[in-house]
Amino acid sequence: MVDIYIDADACPVKDETLRVAARHGLKTYLVSDGGIRPPRNPLVELVIVAPGADAADDWIAGHIQKADICVTNDIPLAARCLERGALALKPNGDAFTQNGIGLALANRELMQSLRDRGEITGGPRPFNKTDRSRFLNRLETTVQAAYTMARCQ
Repeated sequence: MVDIYIDADACPVKDETLRVAARHGLKTYLVSDGGIRPPRNPLVELVIVAPGADAADDWIAGHIQKADICVTNDIPLAARCLERGALALKPNGDAFTQNGIGLALANRELMQSLRDRGEITGGPRPFNKTDRSRFLNRLETTVQAAYTMARCQ
């Protein structure tokens, strides 16, 4: 069985993920520290964690299994999911991979250091329709890859 975990607090593609999950009949966990309306779909579970910087990440990392899918922008969470044999996608459709996660973590640390010193003050570019479309396409192919992984267990 393949499950989907959404790091839901600032995720711009919750609705898109839920539509794809419903089409495939996949259990989906919306993990948040609050402020999200519970969905009416019995395949969707809203998980409310205690407020805190990594509470949702810790819950997801503690529950995700091999061949599951995580939707997150959080690079350390993605690394933890990949360590467990899961798949991880950014909301813009980019996939986190075993080959690229080390570089992504290093780049995150570098950028944080530059922001802390005031050398970089801007954030990422705004999320747009192209990102949403790319995410939908990538999620569909990721679900298929997860099915293949789950069958090979």
